[in-house]
Amino acid sequence: MFPLLLAPADRPLRLLALGAHCDDIEIAAGGTLLRLAAEVPGLQADLVVLSSTPERAVEFRASAAAFCAPAEVDVEVHDLPDGHLPQVWDDVKARIEALAARLSPDVILAPSRHDAHQDHRLLAEVVTTCFRDHLVLRYEIPKWDGDLGADRPSHYVPLAPETMQRKCELLREHYVSQGTRDWWSDETFRALGRIRGMECRAPYAEAFTVEKAIVSFSSDPS
Repeated sequence: MFPLLLAPADRPLRLLALGAHCDDIEIAAGGTLLRLAAEVPGLQADLVVLSSTPERAVEFRASAAAFCAPAEVDVEVHDLPDGHLPQVWDDVKARIEALAARLSPDVILAPSRHDAHQDHRLLAEVVTTCFRDHLVLRYEIPKWDGDLGADRPSHYVPLAPETMQRKCELLREHYVSQGTRDWWSDETFRALGRIRGMECRAPYAEAFTVEKAIVSFSSDPS
């Protein structure tokens, strides 16, 4: 295995994390956010979700601040219809295009194009068309649909046990509205994290798929 070094040498890392719904980003990449915020000096993070209710928007804003502390974080919450993003394709495209016009992140966290949820899948496809020259780490979300085998992970973020524990604590603390769901538990999040950790020789991990990346050298033309 070879490490993927994200941080630019001359400025802080710029991160854009995209989710179709509140909690998508933290379920899939909460440990990654915790590590970046703690270990990358001056991290600049933008977290954006497309579908929300007023109650869940409050949860997401508090969660984003907690997962990214002490880093600087900008949160953007849209109110497109949950479960029906394909029906408002033009709106989704316009909002992601607007992000691409004003942001140039070093790395993007986004859903997989093979995610079984139609909202996740649409966002994944639009990201590809709007951010053509950016590194996109496509995350996975455990769900009833059983789609975890759709992608074979290519990149891993190892997590120490205390980081995994903190991820679970923050999810429980900030997403009270989700606590009654039968799959919402520390066991679910830990189980997937342990499997991915085993795959990269770590206690826990979060896994991502990278479809395209450039191997660059100092002598490459700019």
